[in-house]
Order: sequence, then C-alpha cells, then structure tokens
Amino acid sequence: MKKVLILGGGFAGVETAIDLQKRKMFDVTLVSDRDFLFVFPISIWVPIHELKYENAQIKLADIQKKYGFNLIIDKVASVSAGEKQVTLENQTLTYDYLVVAFGGGKMQPKGVEYTTTICGQPQQTLQLREKLDALVAKGSGKIAIGFGGNPKDKSAVRGGPAFELIFNINHYLKKKGLRDDFELTMFAPMVEPGAKMGKGALQAIHKMFKSQNIKSRFGKKITEFMADGVMFEDGSKLESDLVMFIAAGAGSSLMKNTDLPLSEAGFIKVNDYNQVQGYTDIFAIGDAAAYEGPDWTAKQGHIAEVMGRNVAHNIVELEKNGSNMKGYQAHLSIMCVMDMGNGAAFVYRDRKREIMIPMPIVGHWLKQAWGKYAKWSKLGLIRRLPGM
Repeated sequence: MKKVLILGGGFAGVETAIDLQKRKMFDVTLVSDRDFLFVFPISIWVPIHELKYENAQIKLADIQKKYGFNLIIDKVASVSAGEKQVTLENQTLTYDYLVVAFGGGKMQPKGVEYTTTICGQPQQTLQLREKLDALVAKGSGKIAIGFGGNPKDKSAVRGGPAFELIFNINHYLKKKGLRDDFELTMFAPMVEPGAKMGKGALQAIHKMFKSQNIKSRFGKKITEFMADGVMFEDGSKLESDLVMFIAAGAGSSLMKNTDLPLSEAGFIKVNDYNQVQGYTDIFAIGDAAAYEGPDWTAKQGHIAEVMGRNVAHNIVELEKNGSNMKGYQAHLSIMCVMDMGNGAAFVYRDRKREIMIPMPIVGHWLKQAWGKYAKWSKLGLIRRLPGM
C-alpha cells in the first residue's frame, strides 16, 4: 500500500485521515504535536467556566482507535519535498503522498506578550480564564477584546471568536451582577470589523454593542500592547486591565524549514485541488494553505474539513488516473453560529447570498449541541450530517 503522510492534528488533518482510512486503499499516518484535537469554536466558554478545558478536547488516540490510521505524536522539524521525506524531532518519515495540515502561525505585534488569546495555543484559554477570574474577584475592571488583520492575506483573520467572547463575557458579568462595574471595549484596526460576515450581521452587531453598552475602538492601527492597555497610531491609548487579542494569521515558522512554494504572507501556494504548486503528490489544506477567493474569504474550520475530504478524494483519483478532481473554490463561504451567552445568530455568506438569522435563547443551545455533535461524530458515535 502506498503511504499517505498527514501533518497536523486539527480539523483539516483529522478529516483527511478519517476519510482516507475509510477507503482502505492506503497506509495512512497522522502526525500531531499534541495528543488531542482542540475544538476551538466552543473554547469561548472555557474562560467563563461554562465549559471545562478538557471538554474542548477530543483525544486523537480515541479517533485513531475508531478508524485505524497510524498516529504519531511528535513535532515536525523539516519537510523536504525534493527527497520526499519529513523529519520529526524523533524520527524521519517517507511518503508517497503528503498532506500539510499543521496550520499557520500568528503575527507578532509589539508587546503581544501582554495579551492573551482564545485562538492560539489551547492552554492560553486557561490563562485568559485565570485573568478574568482575578478581575471578577476584584469586582470591577476594564476589559478589551480585539483582533488584527494581515495586509498580505485578507483571509488570515479571525474576528468571529472575539465578538462571541465579548458578548459571552457581557452575559457572564450580568449573571454575577457585576456588569455595571466593568467597562467592555472591542477594538480592531478595520473601519468595519465583521464586514466579512455581511451587511446584515454588521448592522446587528452594532445594535448589540449599543444596547449592551459595549464600547468600540475601530479603524485605528494598533502600534503596541502594554501591560495596562493598547496604543494606537494616533497616539491614543485604550486603558485595560485585561486584553484578549486574536492576532492575524501568518505562515507557520515551520515553513522556514521546507522547500515548498510560499505566498507573500508565508502560506503554501496551492491550486483549486489543494495541490501544492509544482507538485502532484503534495497537498496543503486548512490554515497552512494560501486561499484564493473574494475579499470576504476567511479561514474557517468547515472549509478546512472540505479541503480534507477533497484531498482524500483527489488522492484516490490520482491513483486511478482519473480526472474527477474536487476543488475548494466552489465551497468558499462564511458560516457560524455566533454565540452570545443567552442566544446566538446564524450567519452565512457565499458568492450569492448573505444570511443572518437571530436565534434568541435557542441559538445558545444549538451551539452547545453542535459542540457535542462535533465530538461524537469525530469519534464515530453518531453519523456525520452531509456538509457538516
């Protein structure tokens, strides 16, 4: 059997491993630097004690046991496409097909060490929880929630979780009777952060900010983070006791140790079939890949999974000398259930339409249900719904 080597234990890599293993045509190996898949979309509840940290994880060994692919917990050191080998910290592997799915890195603005995040390393959600707990124990404070953009790649931005977090913290403080003693501010360098989701969603967010007394600082470039706040290009400062910042995506530092073609932002260049430019046997998916698409294109988990399934199909096609390859461009969309703690809004956008449906109360339950579905379906305990 030919060897398929998959680098990365996130949504993209795991989806590829599961789909390929089901076909029973290849020797499939998944390499991950941590032993669990972290379900980032529900980690917004870890800082407010609505979800335990370990319950945002799915053990990769449990997924491997269900489907039977090979699993190696190790860190990638380098990739040599020319020699068709991948060097890990503890061993060197060869392959017939390679799928790069180890995600991307983050931009590092000045003073970012003074911030914490929910879209970085999983353990950083615990750091955020500790800082929020300290402020709640104090009984008052200023909290700033924000995200940044990458001018070299407009798809490398994650603003949705920041909106969800500030609404959830708002609801959390209300339940504790402390909301009036806290100042909540959202900040971002874009004039209209959230515009990727569509006009309806953008208008709804502004209304929510006004009704919930959430302040905003938009349209000003961030120059520096400090221990007590955020500095902007006009010299103004947003004072804060706690800053949660989702830095824009950038190419992984691992890319320095590969001979793969990279975009200006450091992501791997691919075609519509996720084949790396210049190669037929190497694919890049998820946050590792350079996306091409409309200005509103964003790297999201559901697109990463589409890419994973497509790549599994495309590898089979290559083996059969077939031509029925599948591309990711036709599936580009923004889709999320934006949770607010006491409700949510369903947001969807593609090339043809923009949808925003408010879901008071029930929306929060639906997002919780999705979290359970995501875990159970990955473990093969329930059947996967088409397109999800």
